[in-house]
Amino acid sequence: RTLKPPPPALAMAAFRSSAAALLLAALVVASLAPQGQGAASEMKLLQNPIRKVVNMLQAMQKKVTEEAAVAEELHEKYLCYCKSSGGDLAASIETAEAKLGELGPAIEAAISKKAQLEKDLASHEADKQAAKAAMKEATALREKEKTAFDKEFAETKANHESVSKAVDALEKGMAGSFLQTRLAGVLRAFLVKNQEKLDGDRREVLSFLSGEQSGEYAPASGEIVGILKQMEDEMAQDKKDLVATEEAAVKTFEELMQAKKREKRALTKATMEKLDRLGDLSMEIAEMKNDKTDTARSLVKDKAFAADLEKNCASKQAVYDEEKKARAEEVVALADTINILNSDDALELFKK
Repeated sequence: RTLKPPPPALAMAAFRSSAAALLLAALVVASLAPQGQGAASEMKLLQNPIRKVVNMLQAMQKKVTEEAAVAEELHEKYLCYCKSSGGDLAASIETAEAKLGELGPAIEAAISKKAQLEKDLASHEADKQAAKAAMKEATALREKEKTAFDKEFAETKANHESVSKAVDALEKGMAGSFLQTRLAGVLRAFLVKNQEKLDGDRREVLSFLSGEQSGEYAPASGEIVGILKQMEDEMAQDKKDLVATEEAAVKTFEELMQAKKREKRALTKATMEKLDRLGDLSMEIAEMKNDKTDTARSLVKDKAFAADLEKNCASKQAVYDEEKKARAEEVVALADTINILNSDDALELFKK
């Protein structure tokens, strides 16, 4: 444990008492010197006690001066420590405050970006589901259209074939035998089904197929053959139109499916990229929040340490100034005492 030095005033009082005691001792020694000796011997006895005290005071003066130099050096080092530590702390505090000022807005911006990414991901998912639903709906519609096409095309094909066979049979004079065939029944069923749409000529064809005309068909008239050939041409065109419509529907369906597949791939890619970005951003936000907390704690500690450092350095300076003043007074007192002992008055005093 380091002992505290006495207050400067007490130190000076003690020193002056010591100096006075030494001076008194020198006077006592001089007064007790033996009488009746030679002049040289008497002078030696008078000089020795004074010189001894002066030497002691000079040694004390030197020691005080050396101690002052050591104290000065130590104080300069301590002041250097105060300045360097204070400067480092000030820089650290300034950096921390600037960092906290940047982290706050950065965290808010990152949170806003994160919210936008989450919103985008939800939108992408909704768009993907909509694309899937559109593909499912389009597929169902295509299947329905294909079933309808197959049925209608088969009926049109059968009707067209029956008309062609009827024309061929009538031109060969085989009307009676044709009427007994399956194809005649098919053609008759077609005309019966659509009889509301039939004009007068085609009603004659229906009457012929129903056996309502007596006798063999007279090919020379060519009336019914002409009607059937017209129907044959129309049915051939209907078949072409059906195929063209089907092909157009298939092309539209395939284009739609390709477009939706591309849309789904693009949405999947965007989703994966934004999920990666969302993960990175979430980690950045967590790191920035931790950094903000740590920086705030360090700032509080640095400010507290800086306040203590300033207080301690100021206190140390006050103590040093007081000690320096006391040492200066001590040196002056020593010098004054030495001057007194070396003066002519002191020498005359010891001669009496």
